[in-house]
Amino acid sequence: MTEQVTVNDQDLLDEVRQWLSENWTKDIAEELRRENVYWETSDARKAWLGKVVEARWAVPSWPEEWHGRGLANEQAKLIEREFARVKAPGTGQDRNNLWANTLLARGQEGLKQQLIAPLLRSEVNMCLLYSEPGAGSDLAGIRTRADKEGDHYVVNGQKVWTSGAATADYGMLIARTNWDVPKHQGISFFFCPMKQPGIEVRPLRQITNERHFNEVFITDAIVPAENLLGSEGTGWQVLTMALAYERSTMGEAARGPRSGVREGKNEEPLIALAREAGRLEEPSLRQEIAQAIAYKRLNALNTARAKTELSQGNSSPIMSLGKLAMSRILHEEGRLRTKILGAESLFEGEQHPRAEDANFLSLNAYFTSIGGGTDQIQRNIIGERVLGLPKEPEVDKSVPFRDVRTSG
Repeated sequence: MTEQVTVNDQDLLDEVRQWLSENWTKDIAEELRRENVYWETSDARKAWLGKVVEARWAVPSWPEEWHGRGLANEQAKLIEREFARVKAPGTGQDRNNLWANTLLARGQEGLKQQLIAPLLRSEVNMCLLYSEPGAGSDLAGIRTRADKEGDHYVVNGQKVWTSGAATADYGMLIARTNWDVPKHQGISFFFCPMKQPGIEVRPLRQITNERHFNEVFITDAIVPAENLLGSEGTGWQVLTMALAYERSTMGEAARGPRSGVREGKNEEPLIALAREAGRLEEPSLRQEIAQAIAYKRLNALNTARAKTELSQGNSSPIMSLGKLAMSRILHEEGRLRTKILGAESLFEGEQHPRAEDANFLSLNAYFTSIGGGTDQIQRNIIGERVLGLPKEPEVDKSVPFRDVRTSG
């Protein structure tokens, strides 16, 4: 990492405001507002992100050699606020781009040169190859194996609940490289190329009638040795850091309605829905809506706090608070939408967009309860690493993994 660059706050604000006034046009804003691509990035967004990266606004706290400006975190946040003021995306990736941050912190030089810039421009599609049929909540129990053969690893195993696997170019993969040490010590972390014969992706239909999750079957897949992040056997430490970035994103924002019908302009969605349904003046309902909004505002403050602790290459257990809170917020918002609509919530389809949204959001809330570590896992992390409570017993923690008993 290079030394931080010293620049006057006002000069920095003048520069970013001038750049935005010249580049963030109404046409671009409207084009991005209309896009509707969930697991892939539209060409319009890629073009805009390319401009942001070229101007070094995408990761302002990163070193200049990696498309940054070497600024202090406080000044990077000034830039984020200016982008947010005009609702322009692209900056703040030094805090929320899971893929690029993980690669910059632990990747080998050649892989960083190859992928950092494309990741910042969203030109590379990614997925997470973590969970397995027998290792979901206990990720350290994975049995996918990676065996070193010359200048590459041969990978065999199965992953599940992999979002975006069908379109991914690379997957962030954890695999076991040593079976003779305790489970946490024998794991390695890779950027696994997905477009190869040894990888088969099978979509899983979700309760929302979508197919974003997948099973991934890996048979003699090849991963170049230069795609190893960290050293062999230190994958758990890399994973912990990557999970912190993932949870920060899940704790900060979540997927909204999918009907495409806009709710009240510049108004909280729950307030707009209650106003449209003619129920905004009901005292008890107003109180529930106010409570839901208060939780969202509180969680935003907590997430901002957590991100100040998430320096490059490290993790923060505070992220689990935000991730858990967002899960509960989404369930509560789904419940309130159903309550506001009443019997209308029994309908679905394009003819009933409000009901369609209420049902979709109620069901999709479970994605946040499960993805990135279940609510129960977040409670364990908060209890042990935030509150300092005793750890739960792990009878297999010091046992060589090949000797660990399994139910199979």
